Amino acid sequence: MSEINKLLDNNRRWAERTTESDPQFFNRLSQQQEPDYLWIGCSDSRVPANQIIDLPPGEVFVHRNIANVVVHTDLNCLSVVQYAVEVLKVKHIIICGHYGCGGVQAAMEIKEHGLIDNWLRHIQDVYRYHRAEIDGCGSEQLKFDRLCEKNVIEQVLNVSSSTVVKNAWKNNQALSVHGWIYAVKDGLIRDLEVSMSDLESFEAAIQ
Repeated sequence: MSEINKLLDNNRRWAERTTESDPQFFNRLSQQQEPDYLWIGCSDSRVPANQIIDLPPGEVFVHRNIANVVVHTDLNCLSVVQYAVEVLKVKHIIICGHYGCGGVQAAMEIKEHGLIDNWLRHIQDVYRYHRAEIDGCGSEQLKFDRLCEKNVIEQVLNVSSSTVVKNAWKNNQALSVHGWIYAVKDGLIRDLEVSMSDLESFEAAIQ
């Protein structure tokens, strides 16, 4: 049996188990999605959004890319944000990075990686903005960890400065943006305490 066929078999067994434990699960799920959360995370296979926050399908709207970056020219990401905010009316946008992020590590290296270098440039800019603080962390591991954190904080500011989020706040829509970081080594999420829920808190953060 091929590896792909094993995945299809896994799917059938999962669907059967789910139906046995909750006969109406798929019927409810097929009606509509009404998530309260938009998760913008890394594509890393070790960081599955629903699983690490223990929520079932239908509860989290998810966008993932290399190193959880929000760029104002990335229409893919911004379209997800717009749909989540304007159509699904999510109440929370969570930017979740993780320690040990390969994208962040590659951005710190002085060597070429190919096409991805164009994407990593955004993270290198974060490093440039905060070079003094990051370089002052001591060991290379501490620098790496701090850049992972700073990257999340920068993306919180980026999504908060998007026209979609700012317009939602202007219209008094209940919407908060949060910055989290996940540790693969222990499975725990740390709140970076950069949450904002209105234009006033955003403007205070960028001063």
